[in-house]
Amino acid sequence: CAVRAAHVLSETAKNEEMKIACLEADLVLTLIPLLESTDQEMLLHAGRAIGRICYENRDLQEELVKVGVIPSLVRILTDYAESEPLVHVALLALYNLADLDSAKEALSMTKVAEQLVKQLRRAESHERLEIVFEVLQALAENDALKVQLVDAGVPEVLSEILLRLHGSSQAEDTCIVKAASDLIVSLLLGGKNGNITGQAHKESTSRNGNCLRMVQLGVIHQLLDLLEKHVQSGDTSVTQAALSALQNLAVPAVSKVQILEEGVTERIEALLRSESPPAQFKLLGTLRMLADGQADAAEILGQDPMLLSRLVQWCSVSEPSGICREANRLLASILHHNRSQEVVKAIQAAEGVKHLVSMTTSEHAAMQNEALNALAIASAIDLETLEESFKESQLVQNLHKLLRDDNTSPEVKYNSMGLLCRLLNSGDLRQEIEEDKIKDTLERLCSHSNANVVKEAITTLQILRGET
Repeated sequence: CAVRAAHVLSETAKNEEMKIACLEADLVLTLIPLLESTDQEMLLHAGRAIGRICYENRDLQEELVKVGVIPSLVRILTDYAESEPLVHVALLALYNLADLDSAKEALSMTKVAEQLVKQLRRAESHERLEIVFEVLQALAENDALKVQLVDAGVPEVLSEILLRLHGSSQAEDTCIVKAASDLIVSLLLGGKNGNITGQAHKESTSRNGNCLRMVQLGVIHQLLDLLEKHVQSGDTSVTQAALSALQNLAVPAVSKVQILEEGVTERIEALLRSESPPAQFKLLGTLRMLADGQADAAEILGQDPMLLSRLVQWCSVSEPSGICREANRLLASILHHNRSQEVVKAIQAAEGVKHLVSMTTSEHAAMQNEALNALAIASAIDLETLEESFKESQLVQNLHKLLRDDNTSPEVKYNSMGLLCRLLNSGDLRQEIEEDKIKDTLERLCSHSNANVVKEAITTLQILRGET
């Protein structure tokens, strides 16, 4: 009678009041051993009964994990992978338990990743795909499981799904595409345990490998295909997910080179013509990440007159402010990582220099430093080209204000003096520096509380006096 009793309980547990009665009778612990049965009907009814009784009861769910339900669920997925009802019950149970840290730890000791990949490949309904994605999304928060998911081939399946659904305008397909894009982001980001001492390097290496693997699979082009299709339609849920995935793929140096070789920058630039501010904001951020540490990328971007013209336009807009900020930061990044005189001349011709000078007085210290460093590097490459713009935009006077202001951070003061040292190579700018009596301010900074500021003030004074 055990199978029939389990069936009755699974139906009874649909009722909220009867669920309480089942709890009071300790039926969950009685049902758990039945999950080791080889009778598929028994597994089905026992699994449903346990799931319904424990639904939204965190204490009971923790108890389930403690008494060993996780290996039983993974066994059902493994041994009965072709049984739709049993797979559904096991997936639902995993979905309800996967948020628990104890469940993730228990799952990391199993081969659940392989089974979930198998279910992703054979899933025919949107409902099945969605529940598998939900489980994967929860598991990707755990670093050990994330490695297992990648090793089991999740990136390859995501690539296949994106390729298969490319061009579809059905709402259900759109939801799956979004879920796949979100999962890509989760696999590329650090998990909840990402800052544990001793793991940082290992996880960074793993994340870089994941990025390169996905780029090589063609995921980045599939994401760009998605964006080209959805960005104009205003479908923000899909575009935001795809943009986040794209941005994360552009972070590691190992994947930047591959991305550049595949001509991705040109496709991103084309997408920038979109009139969607959220998309523009993230695309600008993606280009900035591609330029970070990559002189080749900086030169490609810095010699595109249409892109520079658009960036300069955005640098002037007041709304939305995020676009203006990202455009300025991309301009600074191009100059900072570039080593070409042609790029300096192109940005000067596009009238971008004045915006970088304005950026030195930003309310954000990080942006101030980005602008100061970019202008210092550009000045080292071709000060003669920039000289007139620096005078017109009153760069020297801006730097003096930063040095005088007690609220300016030590790093900004330090970088301001580094730029001043570059400007002293111009006769006209040296004259402005002397006329603005910056020397007096530098002498005061020689007694600053920050040792680096003091050292740079002494060096700048020596160059100003012609001592070195």
